[in-house]
Amino acid sequence: MQCPFCKNKTTKVTETRSFDNGFSIRRRRVCDKCGKRFTTVESVPLTVVKRDGVTREPFDRSKVINGVRKACQGRPINEDDMKKLGAQVEMSLRSMGRPEIPSSEIGKAILVPLRDLDFVTYLRFASVYQEFKSLDDFKKVIEDLERYSESKNRPDDNAPASTEANV
Repeated sequence: MQCPFCKNKTTKVTETRSFDNGFSIRRRRVCDKCGKRFTTVESVPLTVVKRDGVTREPFDRSKVINGVRKACQGRPINEDDMKKLGAQVEMSLRSMGRPEIPSSEIGKAILVPLRDLDFVTYLRFASVYQEFKSLDDFKKVIEDLERYSESKNRPDDNAPASTEANV
């Protein structure tokens, strides 16, 4: 690593920390020649392959949040919830282990945490992302949401049965 101050090519790492949910590394360095300290950040870029299959652009978490924000209009969802959702989506995409992600995968990755955040927002987003063509498309997703909600609210079958002490 070249020193940004004196351009010397020999530096030493004094501290390394991961951040951004472990997807980036911050290193503190010191130059062997001038002794000045500086910080570097290392991360693997995540590239989005657009629908045309040719155009590529860097992944931008704020685009995910802005897309979801439109579906959230009028819903009780705060900015922190949207930021968490954006981070979950990015983590999901990065965990695929691929440097290039088709844009269609981003929509799928948004649907999973969005369903847990708010059913109405999920339905709005899904109707655009999945290009609903009829009422039957809405009915199917609503039925899926009802089954999902029931399964989440059902007690765990493996949980021990509660017992009441006789007094």
